[in-house]
Amino acid sequence: MVHPTVAVLERHLCLYRRLWRASVFSSFILPVLFLVSIGIGVGGYVGGIGGVDYLSWIVPGVLASTAFQMAVGESTYSVLGDFKWTRGYHAMRATPVGIRDMVAGWLLYILLRVEIAVVVFLVVTGLFGALRSPWAVVTPLVAGLVAVAAAAPVTAFAASVEHDSYFALLFRFVMIPSTLFAGVFFPVEQLPEAVRPLAYASPLWHGVELCRAATLGAAPPWPVAAHVVCLLVFAAAGLVWAGAAFRKRLQD
Repeated sequence: MVHPTVAVLERHLCLYRRLWRASVFSSFILPVLFLVSIGIGVGGYVGGIGGVDYLSWIVPGVLASTAFQMAVGESTYSVLGDFKWTRGYHAMRATPVGIRDMVAGWLLYILLRVEIAVVVFLVVTGLFGALRSPWAVVTPLVAGLVAVAAAAPVTAFAASVEHDSYFALLFRFVMIPSTLFAGVFFPVEQLPEAVRPLAYASPLWHGVELCRAATLGAAPPWPVAAHVVCLLVFAAAGLVWAGAAFRKRLQD
């Protein structure tokens, strides 16, 4: 008999098989176009940062932000929809599938989606010659950790709200500022000192710094273990919150 977590994953994959065409542009083509336009186009005017050409410097940032944005975006309407509109989670609850299986199966689905997109992006950037260290092979692991660190709390949030209008606030005041000020496009050190702690509090910044250290073969600003622990804390807190939110929602 298939494990309940695997059954949940299979369910999401079956649904995605019918909808994958709609995500091709945002998951695969858009990051590459963004890389070409900003990394090469704008990079021609920027020059280099820290002795590295702008294309090589921005690649790990775009890679981590792709994982972050996919995780956040996928964990909003889809989760709320399965509670409020299609009631997919209620149907699962009537089976041997438990709360942990629902959350774990969903996060495995997000992880699989992100890893495929990140590997494709990594191959393309490698063809551009933007990877300067063999440690770049560990960036999919970092991107996966970023995805779980972002998807777990957002999944919990989506399971806690009653209306999708809250997602516009999430995108506007969390996802977009995190993308702009987490070191993706310019060093966080260029921000005012009073604002930098907000960047450090974002899981994206930790993912960007780890990916940049891997692709450039340079040490990150914090110890690697510190970055990893911060991401694990986000993931663990999100998992606990998601479990509680799913349990409460399915009891109502």
